[in-house]
Amino acid sequence: MKKIMLLAALGGISASAFAAKDCEELKAEIATKLEAKGVQNYHLDIVAPAEVASRDEVGSCGGGSKRIVYTRDKPLRAAEQQDVVTTRPDDQARR
Repeated sequence: MKKIMLLAALGGISASAFAAKDCEELKAEIATKLEAKGVQNYHLDIVAPAEVASRDEVGSCGGGSKRIVYTRDKPLRAAEQQDVVTTRPDDQARR
């Protein structure tokens, strides 16, 4: 009986340690897993539990005080991709 209680206590400690993970670190780990699966055009946001709404919750951090939510973006069409202009910080200094 004591062994079962010990295992239950250890399980609770490890679960709370997982939930206490740094939010940015967990967000980066989730992003790495998504990219490894080939997922593109998505956003991961760190929000308060009340702000989750209809978005997909993919993680909990900050001791359960924050949630990481996944939102799928619409992919750009080929014509829109050509219109996207990227600038580097040093380009703006030249203007």
